[in-house]
Amino acid sequence: MSDTHILLSKWKIIDTDPGTGTAVGMALAPLHGAGMLDAPAPGDLYLALHAAGRVPDPMGDRAELDCVWVREREWWYRADFDNPDCRPDQRAILEFEGLDTFAAVWLNGELLGRTDNMFRVWRFDVSRQLRNGANHLAVCFTPPAQAVVPIDMPAFPMASSPSSENKRNFMRKAQFGWGWDFAPNMVTTGIWKAASLRVETRATLADVTFSTAAIAENGAAHVTMFAGATAFSGDAGPLQVHFSLRGPGGEMVAEASLPLTDGCARLSLTIERAMLWWTPELGPANLYTMRAVLEAGGQMVDQRELRVGIRTIILDTSADTAEPGTKFFRFILNGVPIFARGVNWVPPSSLVAAIDASLYRRLLMQMADANMNMVRVWGGGIYEHDPFYALCDELGLLVWQDFMFACAPYPEHDPVFVDNVRAEVGDQVRRLRHHACLALWCGGNESQAIQGFTNSKAGRHQPILGELFYNQVIPQVLADLDPATPYWPGSPFGGEGHNLNSMYEGDIHDWTVWHGLPTIPDDGPVADYDRSPAGVAYTRYAEDIGRFISEYGIQSAPVMATFRRALPADQLTLGSPGFLNRLKDRPIDKVNAMLVSVTGLPTTLQEYIDYTQINQAEGLAFGIEHFRRRKPHCSGSLIWQFNDCWPGISWSLVDYYGFPKAAYYYVRRAYAPVTASFKQTPAGIELWIANDSLAPVNGDAQLAIDSFDGSERRQYSVQYAVPANASTCVWRLADDTSCGPSHVLSVRATRGQFPANQHFFVPIKDLVRAEPRPPHVTISQTDPGKVVITLAAADYLYFAHVLCDDERVRFDDNYLSLRAGETRVITASHPGAELDAASLTIRWR
Repeated sequence: MSDTHILLSKWKIIDTDPGTGTAVGMALAPLHGAGMLDAPAPGDLYLALHAAGRVPDPMGDRAELDCVWVREREWWYRADFDNPDCRPDQRAILEFEGLDTFAAVWLNGELLGRTDNMFRVWRFDVSRQLRNGANHLAVCFTPPAQAVVPIDMPAFPMASSPSSENKRNFMRKAQFGWGWDFAPNMVTTGIWKAASLRVETRATLADVTFSTAAIAENGAAHVTMFAGATAFSGDAGPLQVHFSLRGPGGEMVAEASLPLTDGCARLSLTIERAMLWWTPELGPANLYTMRAVLEAGGQMVDQRELRVGIRTIILDTSADTAEPGTKFFRFILNGVPIFARGVNWVPPSSLVAAIDASLYRRLLMQMADANMNMVRVWGGGIYEHDPFYALCDELGLLVWQDFMFACAPYPEHDPVFVDNVRAEVGDQVRRLRHHACLALWCGGNESQAIQGFTNSKAGRHQPILGELFYNQVIPQVLADLDPATPYWPGSPFGGEGHNLNSMYEGDIHDWTVWHGLPTIPDDGPVADYDRSPAGVAYTRYAEDIGRFISEYGIQSAPVMATFRRALPADQLTLGSPGFLNRLKDRPIDKVNAMLVSVTGLPTTLQEYIDYTQINQAEGLAFGIEHFRRRKPHCSGSLIWQFNDCWPGISWSLVDYYGFPKAAYYYVRRAYAPVTASFKQTPAGIELWIANDSLAPVNGDAQLAIDSFDGSERRQYSVQYAVPANASTCVWRLADDTSCGPSHVLSVRATRGQFPANQHFFVPIKDLVRAEPRPPHVTISQTDPGKVVITLAAADYLYFAHVLCDDERVRFDDNYLSLRAGETRVITASHPGAELDAASLTIRWR
């Protein structure tokens, strides 16, 4: 809070040849001069240019090629504001929460300073520079390629965005902007977060946070509220902070006033019968409201309010004695070991300044609805905007937060770069550390692992350039600012004594499936790359005995509606230039290598969509089920990736526009807190039930082996009892040679304790079944925004689903298998709007 807070949201922009704009002249240029365009801030430059007709829709067709010129220009942003009339005991602070990236800031023709990090907050005391009447503010952005002076450094031979070409590793800027295997090459620039002028009186709160020290067995919680303040006026008088804490229902829990000592106040207290913050399968995500009010001479001069949760989080890396030579890698929330059922997150738009709270809410609600409890913010993107973390707090989603380093060596020998990183880390830790959702700080993505893999293949040890950041700079900042939150040096990271992607210790990235990388049980790769159909088959997930699988995934196409929005009609064919531009992880043979043994190869775009979505859905379910059966030795599954940054062909579960793929529904069922799965063994088939809840589960499971032609139906009733937070084999069927390509094994819970599941005895393409008769379909409109679709199967149906070209329509389930004679119901809803049943399409295979 401050006496005056002016949000600087309306700007004008103009571009020049780099270096040709006269600094003082441009800084004072008339707002309505020739060439000036409107540009909101925060806001995306490409969208502003599109609105002005200077570039096409940056997400459409092959527009990234038409937008390359933007990164090569110098961009001037101009805004005017009136003098807020500072008193002698006040100061005026110009604050930029995010400038992307290399900028010079001018006020009334005077240079205030230069910036070189999009992840830092930049503040300038402008009390002296302010004039009576109108004040002229200008920000000049230099093209990134011209702003860095590259130092000779080795580059990784294997990286999704080669730093040797784009020099991204010399810039503290979103690394995926130069393109990745899921992202377009669209380098951003501009004012990407809020800009404001703040007038502060006598003193200001500089640092406010909340932490939970411990939770006793009787439910009492020991918590701490902290505030740091800075006085800048000589007559500020005595400073004190009034703390208050209100419960989830708004009731006052505690309040006290404390004087500042050495610039800070710290209130530690015990809360009896604390209402804890939990992930969804364990309990409610209770949130308290903390308020810190700074008083100077008895007068309130600043205040801050935080939503906080009472919880403890520990990363357990103790020895797993049941598997000698290995260690756990599991999170313990409020004393409870959890299985992390989650995903990796990429920025939901390549245009990072255009991401808003409504987009976060839609995606994170979809995540929570899919039975997830953890999300990893990937190190090649951005530290997400504040609403992301607030929503994760609200929804009970744990956040694994990477620092923004990915797949590259970084110039640790440059002291200016090191200081820049240290300041960035401090800014982000102060911003995020109070969030209940924050489970882990992680050094970055794959930099250590790529160097380690390269060393293994070359038979030598090359130091990891950037280790200074992961092993010293970041841990030092965390020790000072957030010692309570666990830290891990990188992802993957295997710890001492093992390969950095070892299955015996730490977290791993499993890219044997899809990329064909060799498996690394312990010290090093056991084979070479194998991109053959057998080498990349999703059944190889069964070889993974990792402790925590923090990346793995299978690529698929989005739904046809997405292709129709992103591509012109003449590009809606398999292999067209527009189609191929949406496929960033080439060659296309990578896709074919997986499909050839699962579905066969497609001949049309619709077949490509169906086949890749079937392969992804079946493969991810297979992997999840394997990892959950290994609980507690495996304690986490984070799929690559949940969302998309543009309308492309990627590993996402939900595409850019918000349409869920088939895999979203398969994963949702596989991630249910209680789930049943089949395991093929040399001796036959096993049925396992994984239970992530805190209560034991028991009941009856109904199993059936059906022939597709309906001539055979064998049924089994199985009584099961599974302890809390455990995974158990509850049934075995000896190898039965009568089961083959004409049969399917299925399981259903009599009381609905877990989702239905099935097992094929051969790959999908080898199933022997006739074209099924169409199901009997009944559609009823229960209210204007809800349609109920009832499917009654005459024959076995596979991949039965309902589609709608409006991504706002939600389905309670989808992409189902039905036994002959079975009836299933799918509900489509469009809250707050009318849903026309005629807009729905029903398909099956």
